[in-house]
Amino acid sequence: MNSYEKLSLILNTSPEVLSDLDQKMSIASGKSGVMDIVSKDNDDRVSQVLADLGLNRDVTAEEVYGALTQHLIRIDRQLFELLGQPDLSNFSGDAGKIRDLALQVFTPPNGFFIKKEKVVELLEKQPPQSLLDHFGYANVAELIEKEGFESVVAALRFTQTTEWMHQFFDVAYSGLTPEDFEDREVEVIVLDSKWLEIAQKFIGKKFHNVSHLKEFGVIFISPDPIDQPGETLRMFVLLLHYLHEVPFYSSLFRKFLHYADFVAKLQSLLRGDVLEAEDAKIKTQNGNWLVIQRYLAKDDTNDPRLAMPHVDPEAEHWWLVSKNFRKLAEVMGDTEPFNIARWADLDFVGDFFKSADGSERLVSFGVVDLIMSMVKRGEVKYLYHQQEALWNRIFVEYLGRDMMNQLIEDNIIKGYIEL
Repeated sequence: MNSYEKLSLILNTSPEVLSDLDQKMSIASGKSGVMDIVSKDNDDRVSQVLADLGLNRDVTAEEVYGALTQHLIRIDRQLFELLGQPDLSNFSGDAGKIRDLALQVFTPPNGFFIKKEKVVELLEKQPPQSLLDHFGYANVAELIEKEGFESVVAALRFTQTTEWMHQFFDVAYSGLTPEDFEDREVEVIVLDSKWLEIAQKFIGKKFHNVSHLKEFGVIFISPDPIDQPGETLRMFVLLLHYLHEVPFYSSLFRKFLHYADFVAKLQSLLRGDVLEAEDAKIKTQNGNWLVIQRYLAKDDTNDPRLAMPHVDPEAEHWWLVSKNFRKLAEVMGDTEPFNIARWADLDFVGDFFKSADGSERLVSFGVVDLIMSMVKRGEVKYLYHQQEALWNRIFVEYLGRDMMNQLIEDNIIKGYIEL
């Protein structure tokens, strides 16, 4: 099996797509044999990890997954203890040790966000009436004064209807100007447990364990109880991820600030716009790369754009998180050979192993896919973080990481990179 065939299986694309891409990128970059280099790098890392685990290539997919996740379960338990066995359901807004440890591992730069007083003004024009009614407050100013700015803007995500959110986004943001933004710190909070009850009342479901609001500079942690292996580690790496992602988008807000169509660009970034499939197909036929700024596989693992050459800033944020793992292991005082730092260079790594049912199954060695699968109790085997990282890895081998990041920033609105 040659490198085009091997990588195409992992990426769920065709060997012809990679062969054609390689031909065009070799001319653009002056580098040849890139697919061979990336394929060998992946194989070498898989072999080394298996050796470190005391396994050989004949093991089953289940054995590989089990061996990898056993180490993550140990790390998860150690992190849970280090954080003081947090019971998020009893927190009251202070992220405490969780925030402090995350900032010790990585401290983001100040961001560029909508001014808080401007947010209050926008909300007064379109009040979240259900929240005002629930608390019995007379107006938005009182709501924010009593409940806190960060908690209120976070709560909009799960207490307001989709229609309300779309209207607020489309109408309220349409009048924003550069003067409505300011530099300030990224803020991390744990929502009070009462917000869980409010979410149940309004939308009848839980919200994500960790989420964020790019334009407000707020990262919030859900007050869900931590009651199964992997949840502490998932929460913590997601927090690190957003500590990288929020500044990335903040830098783009600054970049486009004085463009005549600044608001349109801002809204495009907040929506996570991606070229439609037909347009994407046409663009990539000329050797271009798509810029896919969100995980399409979360909605459809068979989205045709995933099989087209593309780079993904989300995967780059996770690469940056993986670079923080050495610092995290140090802060944790974890000297085990297979501590979290062992995952520092495995974001793009994966391979096929024979499953118990006789089929060949792809196993992601990336920490994010493994943790997400653990928390789902193995009911879903996540792969897409590794696959997106592998596309980035291929691009980096051609033109370098700095060039990739610059081209992503320059072309994220357009949706594709021309070389």
